[in-house]
Amino acid sequence: MSGHHADEAHAHSHGPSRRSLLAGAGGLLIAAAVPGSAYAAETRTASGTAPAPRAGAGRDSLVTQGTQLVHADLHNHTLMSDGDGDPALAFASMRDAGLDVAALTDHTTLFAINGLTQSEWDRTRQLADAADDPGAYTAIRGFEWSHPLIGHANVWFTDQFVDLGGAGSMSSLYSWLGSRDGVAGFNHPGRETGRFDNFAYVPAAREKMVSVEMFNRGDDYLFDGWADRQSSHLNACLNAGWRTGITGVSDHHGTAWGTAEGVGRAGLWVTENTRAGVLEALRARRFFATRYSGLRLDATANGVQMGGVLSLVSGDVRFAVDLDRGADWVGKPLNIQVLRPGTDAPVVADVIETTSGSLTEFTVPLDVEDGTWVVLRVSDPSQPNGQPGPAGHPCNDLGVAYSSPWWL
Repeated sequence: MSGHHADEAHAHSHGPSRRSLLAGAGGLLIAAAVPGSAYAAETRTASGTAPAPRAGAGRDSLVTQGTQLVHADLHNHTLMSDGDGDPALAFASMRDAGLDVAALTDHTTLFAINGLTQSEWDRTRQLADAADDPGAYTAIRGFEWSHPLIGHANVWFTDQFVDLGGAGSMSSLYSWLGSRDGVAGFNHPGRETGRFDNFAYVPAAREKMVSVEMFNRGDDYLFDGWADRQSSHLNACLNAGWRTGITGVSDHHGTAWGTAEGVGRAGLWVTENTRAGVLEALRARRFFATRYSGLRLDATANGVQMGGVLSLVSGDVRFAVDLDRGADWVGKPLNIQVLRPGTDAPVVADVIETTSGSLTEFTVPLDVEDGTWVVLRVSDPSQPNGQPGPAGHPCNDLGVAYSSPWWL
């Protein structure tokens, strides 16, 4: 078993001091105002100026038109649940770190025990509204529905939140979502033993459940739990019938939101960087997961952008992949792995060698009788996957990015 489980158990433990820490946050802010105080370097507010961009690739795709890349982190915590940081500082921290889209998603638990209260939910809206800068920076209010056995799910773009008192099962959560405009995603799949009732498929909820996390913190969840004889979470989710895109998140619980490197994040292809534009991209599954800031991944299959449906039963599919991370990665050897459904682990239909900073085109025959989905995984063949799957599997190298699926 990989060592991250102990770290997660620590980070997600709900200590009794949470409320007292939150109550004391005002005192920390006062101390921060004192020049030279210990908190002065840790506490800041929005600067009011655009942050200096991080190194990385440009935002325009080489293979599609009409959308632009934005870098996003849609899973973050504060003192309002089990995080360490003052929520008033989170959105500014993420903008200053170079993110274009950010969400706060504190836990909802049972009767608000160490999770969001109604007043804190209202405060999250106020903070997001104050930080939101349409066209330049999108700040989103969300929450993490948190069942200790079944699993956790992020919910975005709803006016209300629900805890385990109002939705104590996956079916009741799906029912609650069904009457609202928001969308949701499956978080760190398999960390909780129930794995969302093993991804039991509910057709009425398909359009609400838009994502599944493959990168969470520094972990790749493709094979997480394989040593304990769990099937690949990607296979379990997509084979069940869900049409989720694939995302990465930092799941940050500290005080430096957005600044860590090597942790999950997402790239969204949006028509505009606004809440409406982000919601539309999530619904279209037009996004990818990565663990590296500044990475651009766009891909088409027979001209259809990731997240789309191919009008194909059987035949050759022409892929075009735009993969870049700017000057620092030019010429870096990478692999593109074509993932197809398997029983317990994805089948790799082909592996294409490429380099960062290049446009790669290749053809792969696909047949719907072999399964209804295809995903591209970008990997670094020089480094091992810290959470490997079956012996000899091509995906036992380091995951760099995942496209959202296409469906046949």
